[in-house]
Amino acid sequence: MTEFHAELDTNGLNCPLPILRAKKAIQSMDVGQVLRISATDPGSVKDMEAFCKQTGNELIASSQESDAFIFMIRKH
Repeated sequence: MTEFHAELDTNGLNCPLPILRAKKAIQSMDVGQVLRISATDPGSVKDMEAFCKQTGNELIASSQESDAFIFMIRKH
């Protein structure tokens, strides 16, 4: 399991809220730190990939745990 420095629970929220919350959370983090995001919106899988490409942050892991999608994003 990847170590993370902050955790964001966006379960129950629909697009674009998971991305907006992730953007806000990652802004307050230091370069190199990892944000763990939990989301139930199926659209968040493609959204998080696009978010990382647009912002230059690194999506280091993407998985599914029961009904939630888990993303690990390293700030660059």
